[in-house]
Amino acid sequence: MKILKIEFENINSLKGKHEIDFTKVPFTVSSLFAITGPTGSGKSTILDVISLALFNMVPRLGKISKNDIINKGALLTRNQKEAFAKVTYQAKKGIYASEWSISTNRNNNLRDYEMFLYDLATGKPLDYKKSDVPSKNEELIGLSYNQFIKSVLLAQGDFAQFLKAKKDERGELLEKITGTGIYRQVGIKVYQKFKKVNAEIEDRQREINVLQKDLLEEEVLQELTTALTQKSGMCEPLEKETRELERLKELKKNISSQQEQIAAQEKLQLNASQNLIDFEKEKGEKLKQHEQVQGFAEDLRKWQNLDAGCREIKEELARHAGDVEKNRKGISQCLENISRFLKNEPATEEIESSLQAFSRNVRKLQQQRDEKLSHYRNLQERFDLELREVPFKLNGDLKAEELKLQEMKTAGENRLQELQDQLKEIDLQNVETEKIRLRELLQQGRKAQQEWVAIENLSAEIERATKEEKELLGQVANLPQEVASAKKEMQTLQKDVENLQLRKENELLKASLEQHRHNLKNGEPCPLCGSTEHPYATHLPAKNNTLQEELLKLKKELSAMERQVTSRETSLAHHQKRIGELQLLIQENRSKVEAQKRHFEEVFLKINPAGKDWEEFCNSSEKKISLLDEFEKQNRKLNAIKTGLPILTEIQNVLVEGKKIKRELDGLYSGKDIDTDCLELQNSWTSLQHQQNSLTSQGKDLNQKLTNKTAELKTLEKLLHPSISEAGCKDISEALQRLLPETEYSQLNRKREELTSQKGQIEASLKTLKTQLEELQQKDLPQNEENLLKQLQETKAQLTSLNEECEELRRKLRNDKERRAQIAAIEEDLKEVKGKIKRWELLNQLVGDATGKKFNDFAQDLSLSQLLILANRRLQDLSDRYRIDKPLEDEDDSLVAIDEHMGGQRRSVKTLSGGETFLLSLSMALALSDLASRNVEINSLFIDEGFGTLDPETLDQTLDTLEKLQAESSKTIGIISHVDSLKERIATQIRLSRNGQGYSSLEVIG
Repeated sequence: MKILKIEFENINSLKGKHEIDFTKVPFTVSSLFAITGPTGSGKSTILDVISLALFNMVPRLGKISKNDIINKGALLTRNQKEAFAKVTYQAKKGIYASEWSISTNRNNNLRDYEMFLYDLATGKPLDYKKSDVPSKNEELIGLSYNQFIKSVLLAQGDFAQFLKAKKDERGELLEKITGTGIYRQVGIKVYQKFKKVNAEIEDRQREINVLQKDLLEEEVLQELTTALTQKSGMCEPLEKETRELERLKELKKNISSQQEQIAAQEKLQLNASQNLIDFEKEKGEKLKQHEQVQGFAEDLRKWQNLDAGCREIKEELARHAGDVEKNRKGISQCLENISRFLKNEPATEEIESSLQAFSRNVRKLQQQRDEKLSHYRNLQERFDLELREVPFKLNGDLKAEELKLQEMKTAGENRLQELQDQLKEIDLQNVETEKIRLRELLQQGRKAQQEWVAIENLSAEIERATKEEKELLGQVANLPQEVASAKKEMQTLQKDVENLQLRKENELLKASLEQHRHNLKNGEPCPLCGSTEHPYATHLPAKNNTLQEELLKLKKELSAMERQVTSRETSLAHHQKRIGELQLLIQENRSKVEAQKRHFEEVFLKINPAGKDWEEFCNSSEKKISLLDEFEKQNRKLNAIKTGLPILTEIQNVLVEGKKIKRELDGLYSGKDIDTDCLELQNSWTSLQHQQNSLTSQGKDLNQKLTNKTAELKTLEKLLHPSISEAGCKDISEALQRLLPETEYSQLNRKREELTSQKGQIEASLKTLKTQLEELQQKDLPQNEENLLKQLQETKAQLTSLNEECEELRRKLRNDKERRAQIAAIEEDLKEVKGKIKRWELLNQLVGDATGKKFNDFAQDLSLSQLLILANRRLQDLSDRYRIDKPLEDEDDSLVAIDEHMGGQRRSVKTLSGGETFLLSLSMALALSDLASRNVEINSLFIDEGFGTLDPETLDQTLDTLEKLQAESSKTIGIISHVDSLKERIATQIRLSRNGQGYSSLEVIG
């Protein structure tokens, strides 16, 4: 994965649009660059832009949402309404651009953020929701967000803290840095799982213990079984005796109940007799009188109905007379309305035919009016349809509009003639064919224009590449000689250093023989060289005290020369690689230009043989197409006007005829619906006529009914006279007074029969009860009820006591049996459960605990070992003095630095200087990048801060290592720092500066 370009606008203090293109100069010349600027100028903002555009996350804030920007004031530059971040990167599958943006609406409220992912091979956005873009970037890059910020964006602070931390703190930091907290979670989950499944076993085992405490011993169990058998045998005779006593008790109870029922029935018999006597006193006479006239009751009721009918007919005749008068007035009013409607007074027998004739005449005129109106509208629609392309509408004054249309016709003919003069070269009889031809020419012209621009762009690219190649060749020409010369000088320096080192060792050796020198005696052989003369035994030669200073000076010169050689070799390799790329690009582009020029001449010169400017050629074709379109439009308008003029004349004629018909219709009828109005008048007249005939017929019928009913009434009176006298009544009215309503008589008669029946039923029931009482008394014993109840209670008490004792014995035996069954079932279940959790028990022993520390410590120890191996490889490039190792049991908890210059002495990293700590933490950061990107090629690195702690020599050595890393791997490496010496050493810089308004500016120099 390699970052090719960073673009952003209004992010944090960096107001406005900014672009950093790593595919252009100066980054193509030197891929090691510095991001410099004072504290707070926005150096880390560039890293925020990268992670924001790819993952919608920022290292200091985490995942970004609209609310985070509003509440925390993050990312969006103060007083700005929109922001975006875009990163173009190269992955295994191609080149992609990921974009994040946010803006405000017209109410200055912040919209939600948007994310897009573009495939630059097609230039089109990929179809993903904004929430899916980070995961797609992760898939294309091959790194998650956490892996990315540890592999590409390297911060030194975490590792400096990590080096000096105690073991427990180091585990937590390593877990945080490597993102391996999953191991702690696994340990906790294993512990919780085992605790959960084992808790079930412990609970079940406790159940068994509780149940076993309550089990009966075998002797007690046998005693309870024997006692239950004995007591069950004693219950049977007592139960038999109890049933017999219960039967005698029930018998005495029934006798007592029977006696009570007899007493109650006797009381009811007395009440029933009294009720019958009372009824006869109150209603007997009334029923007797009714039964005297009951024989001719039908005739009496018939006479009563006839008399009422005569009265009703007389009342109806009075109402009839009023209806006749009302009908007469209605007929008179209806005749008046019809005369007013027809504007004449028709004869009574001709009213219907007059209304129908009037309706037909009005409908005819209305139809003529509607036809004219329809014709007018059709002509108007036809006129509008014909003139749909002409900006002309009928507004009322048809004469004036006709003149206006004539003027438009004249103007259209003149414009058409002008267009014909301008299009003399065009075949105006085949306009469509000509337009197709011109469009094809225009399309070819545009294509030719595009291809010519592409040829010019390629030529410009060749020129730029040639210029860059020439500059690089000039730089490379002297580099091999400079490298050879520097190497030769370095070899000389190395020899000088070796000589001085040897002299120093001899001096040290001489100093170590001081004691032996004092023991030398003249004439005796030296134990080291065998000489018998010892000139320096007492007088030593003078020491060279400047030897150490000279050695240090030479070593510094040698180190500087080594850095110079490394720098020049790196530059030479980089420039040679770039020259090869440029030569290949120039060759490829020249071939493309030649092929494109040949294709251009073959395809496009024939359509523009005069060599006219292609823009002018296209504009000319466009103008001709536009004129042809206008010619067609003007021609259609003119034809439409010519067609519309006769239609306008016809509209005027139809309008005159329609107005004449309307005047005639308005003079005859002003209503809305002639058929409805005529029908209403006709129905009203017909209804009144029918009502008059009906009233005449009703009057005759009513008079006839009255005559008939009066005769029938008199006949019935003669018939009833003998019956009335026989019943002892004076007249019909008295007979009617005696006659009860049929319902009332039925109720009274039924009441009398019920009372009589009730009395008979009570007497029969009383007789039956007395017979039953005699039978029960014969079965009874002489023993009184009190003694019987006492005996029954004593027997029941004995039986209850025995039953309770038996039930208690059964309960104890039953409970013991159930407990034994429960214990057996639980033990069976536990066998299966213990087999299943065996693996969890083993896992818990190996990796499980409540905090997850056991497994996490093991995993972090493995991660630390791997990280230290990779870190020492990187540290070897930075310094040959130190190696990093884990502490031994008797050492301090912090990591250990092994000092190779001091014979492998182990030192706590807490004793290191700031510069030494930086070198170790940088090696750790690079190692983590190697670890996190083991399966992904990372070609972009950003190293944040820490260089201010280095002395000039170590800083140079560190930069040499980074240059070597960049040259070997073709990585783009950015160093973020505010150290001034970096500005002199690294020519390519992204320089940030602050202004007085709280904003910062960005400049690329190199």
